[in-house]
Amino acid sequence: MNHTLAELAKLVGGTCTGDPSLVIRGAAPIHNAVQGDITFVSNAEKIFYLQNCQASAILVSKGINAEPFAMIHVADATKAFETIVKLFSPPQTAPQPGGISPQAVISPSAKLGKNVNIGPFAVIGNDVVAGDNVTIHPGVQIMSGCRIGDDSVIFPNAVLYENTVLGKRCIIHACAVLGAYGFGYDSSSGKHLLSAQLGNAALGDEVEVGACSTIDRGTYGPTFIGEGTKIDNLVMVAHNCRLGKHNLICASTGIAGSTTTGDYVVMAGRVGVKDHVHIGKGAVLGAMAGVIGDVPAGSRMVGIPATPEKDQMRMQVAKAKLPEMRRELKALQSAFAGLQADFVELQKRIAEE
Repeated sequence: MNHTLAELAKLVGGTCTGDPSLVIRGAAPIHNAVQGDITFVSNAEKIFYLQNCQASAILVSKGINAEPFAMIHVADATKAFETIVKLFSPPQTAPQPGGISPQAVISPSAKLGKNVNIGPFAVIGNDVVAGDNVTIHPGVQIMSGCRIGDDSVIFPNAVLYENTVLGKRCIIHACAVLGAYGFGYDSSSGKHLLSAQLGNAALGDEVEVGACSTIDRGTYGPTFIGEGTKIDNLVMVAHNCRLGKHNLICASTGIAGSTTTGDYVVMAGRVGVKDHVHIGKGAVLGAMAGVIGDVPAGSRMVGIPATPEKDQMRMQVAKAKLPEMRRELKALQSAFAGLQADFVELQKRIAEE
């Protein structure tokens, strides 16, 4: 599928600089682009990377000059590039374009909405309710009593334990597990006996859960993920947690039981959060932060244990000076030892006199 530069400019509402009849055969990031591709530059700092770029044209945000390349000028190069990528490589999500695979296993008591797609070897349990336009990919396991909102997509081999609830337009990626037993035990008898696992996992509208991530059920009520929250791959959300709306939880983060968050919280990669703490609205936790107590709203925390970002910066500056300070300390110790020896010698002379 080929398009001229002029056609692409019209598609994204931009203006051309260069040959409008230039044929573009694909779209790729700067480092992967070859002759015939269009790439993009969203800010002036990335112009440097064009030195070795093989692309035939550049999509640029207004105010950026990428000469001598042919260009399309737009208000937002990133969004425009997404549109062009979709043109050349249309996304495909449905497991099959025609509804329900005969190889799927579906309980007679399940209730399916309009235009539901279910792939081969998916298993739909008793009393499951799936809304309109739901897509369930091959190998998905949906246990009894689950509720799946309209327009939600569940990718291959994900597992929803019983009574899991998904809001509308949720995306559950491959091998994610929602509603597994929480890691809670009664050890008073000398054995680790599984505690009550009578709750479920519940997600608001437009929640996304990454591949191989897990959200445990609550002890008695739901472990709840608020509307619009996005969870990356390999994230663990333990039992009884309640996450606010529009959180961003990055890869390999672990959130211990009964933790709560406000809205718009950001947790960078490999954050670890202690149980029974609260992360305030708009707080940002830097990569590998170890949270052992409540985090105030709007704060930025980094380090182990997590402390305010400014404090950590001061500590890092101090650490960088440690070798120099150690040398100075040794010099001072040496000088003090010399003074001490001189003082002892002086005392001897005074005593002799």
